[in-house]
Formats: sequence, structure tokens, C-alpha cells
Amino acid sequence: MPEEKKKEEEVNSLAQEGGFEIPDDVKEDFSSEEVKFKTLSAEEEQKALLSKSDYNANDITILKGLEAVRERPGMYIGTTGPRGLHHLIREIVDNAVDEALAGFCKHIIVTLEKDGSCTVSDDGRGIPTDIVPETGLSGVETVYTTLHAGGKFDNNAYKVSGGLHGVGSTVVNALSTHVKVTIYKDGRVKQIEFVNGGNTVAPGLVDLGECEISKTGTTVNFTPDPLIFKETCVFQLSEVREYLRQSAYLNKGLSMTIRDVRDNDNIVDETYYFEGGIKEYAKFLNEGKITILNEPVYFDGESEDSVFVECAFQPTKGSNFTIRSFCNNIRTMGGGTHEEGFRLAYGREMNKFFRDKSWLKENDDNFLYEDLIQGLTVVISVKHPDPQYEGQVKDKLGNVEVRKDASSIIGDQLKEWLLEHPKEGRLFFERAQIAYKGRKAAEKARAAVLGKKGFGGAMPDKLADCISKDPVERELFIVEGNSAGGSAKNGRDAYTQAILPLRGKILNVLKATNQRIEKNAEIENMIQAIGAGSGEQFDISKIRYHKVIIMTDADVDGSHIRILLLTFFYQFMKPLIEQGYVYIAQPPLYKLTYQSHDYYCFKEEELPILKSHLPNNARFALQRYKGLGEMDASQLSETTMDKNKRKMWRVRLEDAEAAESALNDLMGTLVTPRKDFITANAKFVKNLDIN
Repeated sequence: MPEEKKKEEEVNSLAQEGGFEIPDDVKEDFSSEEVKFKTLSAEEEQKALLSKSDYNANDITILKGLEAVRERPGMYIGTTGPRGLHHLIREIVDNAVDEALAGFCKHIIVTLEKDGSCTVSDDGRGIPTDIVPETGLSGVETVYTTLHAGGKFDNNAYKVSGGLHGVGSTVVNALSTHVKVTIYKDGRVKQIEFVNGGNTVAPGLVDLGECEISKTGTTVNFTPDPLIFKETCVFQLSEVREYLRQSAYLNKGLSMTIRDVRDNDNIVDETYYFEGGIKEYAKFLNEGKITILNEPVYFDGESEDSVFVECAFQPTKGSNFTIRSFCNNIRTMGGGTHEEGFRLAYGREMNKFFRDKSWLKENDDNFLYEDLIQGLTVVISVKHPDPQYEGQVKDKLGNVEVRKDASSIIGDQLKEWLLEHPKEGRLFFERAQIAYKGRKAAEKARAAVLGKKGFGGAMPDKLADCISKDPVERELFIVEGNSAGGSAKNGRDAYTQAILPLRGKILNVLKATNQRIEKNAEIENMIQAIGAGSGEQFDISKIRYHKVIIMTDADVDGSHIRILLLTFFYQFMKPLIEQGYVYIAQPPLYKLTYQSHDYYCFKEEELPILKSHLPNNARFALQRYKGLGEMDASQLSETTMDKNKRKMWRVRLEDAEAAESALNDLMGTLVTPRKDFITANAKFVKNLDIN
């Protein structure tokens, strides 16, 4: 037996004993001795480590300069996928926005260049170019090559900043093949370049000559490193556009321009400028909805501890509550003390006003917060000189004082506004009364169901549950149609995978009342299967599955069902998405059979690539899957359910928000958004399915 084959079999045998599998592309990196070591118990492994007599200071590795960023990019940008790629733009733009917050920048331009790079220009003060005593380098070189260096660690240069970690520019430099920074300052133009992950191009900072003394600012051009961003280095216009529009809303008076010059036939040049700030943002979020007030209510104020709070809200006739909260222009997806402050103020002042007006009688209950916010759209933004966030990412604001600041500022102004606008206050009361009656009816219906089925409720008849009792390893596949559900049941791993087939499309929760939603059979089945309740009663600690996987056909109807499901989860089980428990399965579009081997393509662009690898005039069979039901159990298992082979993507909160927005435009009450969408996108239709 050849030595290589013998080694491979030995490694495979040892791996099997240890209960794990070594991927083919890394088997050659393992010796049998290494595999033996990996199969040691934890206690044996610890003893082996302690017994290393040659472990000394020479074994300690120190990553110098920007090596640490390139070695562990996920620690700095979260991921090296598309989200991390676009985070690079945010880091540079955030620096420019900080100049705007300091009062020195009025216009920011982001350009997606033909060569795949990105250019960010601002008219701020310009990065300092004089020498920093601690480093002996110019200010700009220090900022771009030294972690935790910048002007944001005291309150002298920036009173308020979104980039308080001081790693933004440095990280972008470390993860790019080329960075060029041009500074306009003090009547001079200076430039510095970096290559290959942050190496300064000699001779460093170069003086290019004079410019008008009035011209100031910084222009940064950078090219992402494909060795880091292996999945893609292509910036998505929609992603950048959304971020810049949001930034313009949050900074009234700041102009944000997006330019995309990559396609000569489709040049994009759009500028966002909103004098009304977050008040206009609330109106934007309510586009396509029927609003109760024509204009959002807006409050702002600054506390004694220099925390600036602004809030805008507008009620609609829908049932869905939408909130966007920010601290120093950074989206706080997990909420925090500023949202808690709003909740305290809103509930307190609304109920007090209703009682003062005798609309709530002496024996009436106060409205719950969930009654008061039904159909409400809220935007909250705070500017804080020293924000503290919970967790490693800026996700949830933790400053305790902000709760009091927000509650006081919003509450005092809401009290005054209600006294001055009693007619509008009556509209809020009537809206809350409708929500209250709906909640009580739903509670009664839920109690009746529990009474019939026993405490905790029975599992849906359609659910084919799994054997394992550990939620961490349990998976729930929500499958489109009984036919696909049958294949999924036969092809699943019955120990960890449960199947819940859906009958057609679920209810559009954006247009239905809570009472009707509660009575919908398909929604009731999902709530029972997941096991954690819904709405305000949803308890994430009680979920029965740590993976809820939406598995639908790869066609228009499948996309529609995904949007309906994501909107439902976003509205009634939001923590499920926030904590990363919702996934989208990716079934194949094509099966190509060549010489008794099956090859699957999951995207349209994969098929021509696959064909190009076949011999000329090769004879093959090609099948286009129109639905999951066309696959037998083995095919569905192999392509879409097998944990070692399947392709899935985890749903982010932004994905669910986008789904809700699309659903509102295309299936909402108003006709205009639907007409505008069809008019704008009709030219892109190539194959129209009218069956």
C-alpha cells in the first residue's frame, strides 16, 4: 500500500474513533500523531500541555503593528463576509460624521469606483499632519497604523463620537491592499499611501502643494483585500445607500452623497439631506402606511449631564410597532436605556392624560405599554459623551443615567404637547382602546384553547417532532407544502430535525388584527411548535429549537412565503431573530447529471460555470427544480438538510426589517407604493411566471 494511502486511512480511522471528521482539504496537514493527541480527554490534554518542559517565553507570539487585525479580523469587524466588507465604509464614514457632530463638516461623498475601491471625502478639518510626539510620526500616519490612536479619547477634539474605540481607520488600512489618504489643511495638500495591509509607502507623508486656504477636509480611497474578504469584495449599492440615507436622517443639515460609477450605462449620483432629521425619518418609515397624524410628534432636549435626546413618533392604523434607536449615530439593535426611558415616559404620561380627561374611568385599568404602542413608529436618537454598550458589539446602550434623561426630557415635553393638542390626544386614546379590546379578546381566545388542550398546549398534529430533548441541537424546518413536508420527513435526521409543513401562505400580519392573527391555524401551529409564546408574552428561554429554518421553493411563491414568515417573526417573536435562531435554507435550482454523477447549482450564475468545466460536446441531463416537492427524500436531505452539506444563511434583524418593508410596499393598504415598485422594476423582468 502506498505510504500516502496508508497515512490517509490511519488518519480517517483515528478521526472516526474520536467522533469527528477531518475535511479533505486539510487532511494532509494532519499526522496520525496529531490526531491521537486531538482524541485525548480534557484531563489528559491538560496534563500533556503541563508536561511540556520546553514551554518558555520563546513560545509566546506577539503580533506587531496591524498583524493582529489581519490575523483575527472578526474581532474588529465582526465577519469577513459581505457585512464586514461594508463595515469598512462605515468606519471611514463614521470618522467624517464625527467631524459633522463636532460642527466642522457639512458634506460627505462616498464613491464606488470602477476598480472596486471606495472613496470617502468630507469637508471637515482634515486629519492632523503634524508630528505626534509619542510615535514620532505624522498624525495621519499614526491614526492609520496604530491601534487605539485618535482624537476621540478625550473631549477636546470630539465631544460626541461614534468611533470611540479608535480602531476604525487602522482596521480599514490593515484589511486593504491599498489605501491613499489626501488631506486639505492650512492651505496645503498632503498625501500618504499604504499597501498590503498597512505598510507605509516611502517616503510617508508627501506635500503636494498649495490649495485654497478655505478648502479643508479628508479624502480616503481604499481597496479591500481579497485574501481577507474571500466571499466577495464587491460593494452593494443598496447597502451603502441605506446606510448613508440613515446617517443623513440622524444628522439634520448634513449632506450625504452616494456615487456609483462602476457601470457607465448606469451611473448613480444621489444626495440625501434632511433638515427635519429624525422627524423625516419617522415619516420615511411610515411610507405606504395609513397614518393617524399627518406629521410625527417631535421632542428634543439636553440633560444636565450633557446627554442630548431627540425622539419622533407617529401613529398608524396598522397593528405593528416599529422602533429605531441610535446612540451617537450607531444603531442600537438591542435597544437599551434610551428605549426604556421612552417606555417609562410614554406609558406614564399617556395614561395620566387619559385619566385627567376622564376617558379612563376610576375603575378602568391603565393601558399597558403594548396597547399604547400598537401601530406606532418611533425613532429615538441620543448623543452621549461617554456611551457604554453591553457586549462586544455596539448593540445595546447600557448607561443607567440615560434612562432617567430620556424619561424626563420626553415625558415633560409629551405632557405639554398633550395639553396643547387634546384632539390629537383623543386619537391616541381611541387607538389604544382598540388595541386594548383586541388584546383582551385574544387573551380570552388563548385561555379557551389552553383549557381544551391542557396547560402548555398540545403540539400541532402536523408537527413531526424530533427525538432529542436538547433545544441547542434541535432544528425546526418550516416547510412549504405537504408534498415537500413528506420528503423532508423521510429525509431528515429524526434525532435532531423536526418538520412542520405549511398549508399555503400564512396570514399577512401587517394587515390583520391581533385577534385574527391569534386564530390563524398556521400561525397557531408555529407558536405551539416553537413553544415560547408570542408578542409581549414571548419568552426566548422557552424556545424548543435553537434553529428555526424556513425551507421554501426557490421561486416567486417561495420568496413570498419567506417574506410573510420573516415579517411574522419580526413582529411577534423578535428576540428569535435578534439572537440568531432563524435561518433560511437554500435548496438548489438545478441538478446536472453527467456520467452518473449529480451536480447541484444553488444560484443561476453557478450553472454556466459548471457547464464550462465539462468537456466539449458533453452529454448531460439538466433538471430545473420548480419546487421542493420535486425532490425525493434523499435528494432533499443531501442538498438542503444534511448538516455537513447544506447551505443556509442566518437571518439578521436588518433582513427581517427589509422583508417587512417589502411586504408593506407590495401588499399594504396603499396602492401607490405598489404601483411605484412595478413601474421602477418592470424593465428588469425577463421571465414572467403567469401560471
